[in-house]
Amino acid sequence: MTHATAAPLDASRPKAQPRTHKQAPPRRPSPIAAESCVGVVVAGAADELRVVAGDFDARARLAASCLLVPQPGDTVACFRVAPDEIWILAVLEREAGAPRVLRSHGPTRFEVTDGALELHAPAIALSSRRFALDSARTDIASDDLEFAGGQVRIVAGAMRLIGSALSTVFDRVTHFSKHHARTTEGLDRVHAAHLEMEAQQLVHISAEHALVNGSKLVKARGGQIHFG
Repeated sequence: MTHATAAPLDASRPKAQPRTHKQAPPRRPSPIAAESCVGVVVAGAADELRVVAGDFDARARLAASCLLVPQPGDTVACFRVAPDEIWILAVLEREAGAPRVLRSHGPTRFEVTDGALELHAPAIALSSRRFALDSARTDIASDDLEFAGGQVRIVAGAMRLIGSALSTVFDRVTHFSKHHARTTEGLDRVHAAHLEMEAQQLVHISAEHALVNGSKLVKARGGQIHFG
């Protein structure tokens, strides 16, 4: 009785590799579907904004990029991201003559990296609780300049005033300086109820002609008095 012998295995035959399951790529979040529309702003309760677009009427929020504050009656460009959520992106049209207000919430900085910034308007008004100006050089040119303030303090290393006329009116004037020199080509006149001049060491009055006139009394007092 003969037995069948198994065929020898071929060493060159590649071995079967175990099956590996490929991992699916991570699912990316799908973008929020948005629908653009054009509507008209209508008045809402308090500071609420509402937009009407056809038969649609919903409460709207103002996008951070829209600095022009919408007013009732404005035509605006909107994004609708939910049935009851609308973002106002820009004001497209407003009635002529209506005021325009730019508003930004929180700290805001306007920066120009290259070039100059110029403002042109028939009138410019600035209103603030505190105003600070920091500049390496400041030039102000005006045909008519008026300044009014409760208190004015000026601190400068050097000050120079040049003009054709100077007029000052004060209830009290106090002046202190280490050196004081004054030159007047014409008349220098002081009018006062009482005039007092005091020097710790020397008083020198020199002129081609010197006149001292006292309607009632002229008095000179000193340890020594020399005339001539």
